[in-house]
Amino acid sequence: MPLTDVAIRNAKPAAKSFKLYDTGGLYLEISPAGGKWWRLKYRFNGKENRISLGVYPDVTLSNARERRAEARKKLANGIDPSRDRKAQKSAEANRAENSFEKVAREWFGKFSPSWAPAHATRKIRLFDRDIFPWIGQRPIAEITAPELLSVLRRIEKRGVRETERRALVACGQVFRYAVASARAERDPSGDLRGALPPVNAEHFAAITEPEQLGAILKALDAYEGTLPVRCAMRLMPMLFVRPGELRKAEWAHIDLDAAEWRYLVTKTKRDHIVPLSKQAVKLLREVLPVTGRSKYVFPSSRSNTRPMSDNAILAAMRTMGIPKDVTTGHGFRATARTILDEVLGVRIDLIEHQLAHAVKDPNGRAYNRTAFLPERKKMMQRWANYLDKLKAGVEVSIRQGT
Repeated sequence: MPLTDVAIRNAKPAAKSFKLYDTGGLYLEISPAGGKWWRLKYRFNGKENRISLGVYPDVTLSNARERRAEARKKLANGIDPSRDRKAQKSAEANRAENSFEKVAREWFGKFSPSWAPAHATRKIRLFDRDIFPWIGQRPIAEITAPELLSVLRRIEKRGVRETERRALVACGQVFRYAVASARAERDPSGDLRGALPPVNAEHFAAITEPEQLGAILKALDAYEGTLPVRCAMRLMPMLFVRPGELRKAEWAHIDLDAAEWRYLVTKTKRDHIVPLSKQAVKLLREVLPVTGRSKYVFPSSRSNTRPMSDNAILAAMRTMGIPKDVTTGHGFRATARTILDEVLGVRIDLIEHQLAHAVKDPNGRAYNRTAFLPERKKMMQRWANYLDKLKAGVEVSIRQGT
């Protein structure tokens, strides 16, 4: 006689386990402690076997009968439900073991020993910050191109398209390693060709590798031209303001004692504050005796009443053998933005404020010029110290925050 819900609810535990039978091999086993377990008894290849179908009341009588029907369909197709369940659990465990993060770290461990230490640190930090939090625990074989694109879009929203491109390349390397090691069937990153905006469509040439930047900084320090041009070139990567803003810097706007440079940004029509590091103040004090009588910090070589020519710094860089396709004055802004973000882990909003980009608060209002000024002062000093270490060839450790 088939079981009923009333009979199950009224069943009380006894001194020993006992069974309430339904039909088709389904029964409910009631333990002395009061637990009620659904079981299915069946025969496969002439041998009797049993599997658990869940616990009552989480699995109701109707649920248990549905699971019995599914098991009997498998039996009709020559499949042992018990072995099939074990195979599914094994497959699930295998998918968890072959998550994107596990495969990526295995790939990293295999190939990173042949990389430069700074490159290896930068690569794993990219995964840790921008990729693992979103798809790290996903089975690598199940990740789709749209899912990967959603991860890249998060990076794109921060405005770091070069980082977005690197993330796509790095993910493609991991996927191809997974295919080669039989953990995935294909590389979905290949489906995203053309889905990302071009990196250099609106950008000036810029260096984004710390090693290359160190070499350029050494070259700038070795320049033997006039003192104003030499100081301007050395301040350019340190302050990463727009080249025109540096050329037109006025002594009246610079407070060396307060270590601040305040001026109106022509492009955005907003007041801006550039905190001056100790290194920047030293350079400005060095050039002060030479150009202090002029309105401009970096006046033209022909007249103290005009700022330095827009080609003066660029021409000096070319004379040192730094081609325009390597970096430009404007390119140092992209350099600072990328390395502060990717290598030093500085908050994006602090970098954007210092670049004099429009940054809005949670209510949609533009921040004023003093927003996060103490934090930006620390960032600018840290940046100047970092540049000094690059010039000295010192290995720079990667630390989070500012």
